[in-house]
Amino acid sequence: MKGPRAGAIALVGIALACVAVAVTVPRTPQDPAYHRLADDRAFLGIPNALNVLSSVGFAVVGISGLLALARPGGVRGEEARERWAYLWFFAGIALTSLGSAYYHLAPSNARLVWDRLPMALGFMGLLAAVLGERVDVKLGTRILVPLLGVGLASVLYWDVTERAGVGDLRPYALVQFAPAPLILVMLAAWPPRYTRGGDLVGALAVYGVAKALEWLDGAIFRLGGVVSGHTLKHLVAAVSAGLVLRMLLYRVRTPGGQARTPGRQAPNAVAV
Repeated sequence: MKGPRAGAIALVGIALACVAVAVTVPRTPQDPAYHRLADDRAFLGIPNALNVLSSVGFAVVGISGLLALARPGGVRGEEARERWAYLWFFAGIALTSLGSAYYHLAPSNARLVWDRLPMALGFMGLLAAVLGERVDVKLGTRILVPLLGVGLASVLYWDVTERAGVGDLRPYALVQFAPAPLILVMLAAWPPRYTRGGDLVGALAVYGVAKALEWLDGAIFRLGGVVSGHTLKHLVAAVSAGLVLRMLLYRVRTPGGQARTPGRQAPNAVAV
């Protein structure tokens, strides 16, 4: 993909396609089987212990990210306003640790809400961050709050519809899965202002592995009865967020990597 113009067309096309799919597929309630995870072993009085304890990885990465962003010079950012989206991303990751542990102590739809709310903040925060860095700083700043609102609304909408007996996961599915292709388009079409964009690609790929592990929860547990796919999903998803933190800690400005307005490109920069 070459150039911001093609990228903008692709972004709009992907966004419209995702919405079209969400509108046309049947309403999808939460499958009750989702809560019946393969590994329900207790340890030291903690039910579903490994699924609960493995949530600590999110706290480690999320708090580390927040501390790095709060420390002057802790991460490489052109302007203070660029940090807000990453602050929400890492806050979402840190809070996911609490929400995930709370959910896994007694899995149910009511508790799953508190697991998904912070995850939605994380997804939307990262999308806004990349929009600001690749497309336009002002756009990323202005769209942050609306995106966060969309993320929270998608979870609350699912909860309300579930309680009414007409559960609908489609908006939350959009919030969880649409950011990945949109981010990849931005990485391909707009020149970077910082190095280490490959870390972000890696983070998306590793998150895809985490979702596969979640899907293979029981199959993995049956291999030896040691660890389940869902427990591994927690650990691998934390690694995915850790790659975003590594990017922020070690990146440097690219040649000509100044803030841009629409239509203005940074010269002498590579695509990733």
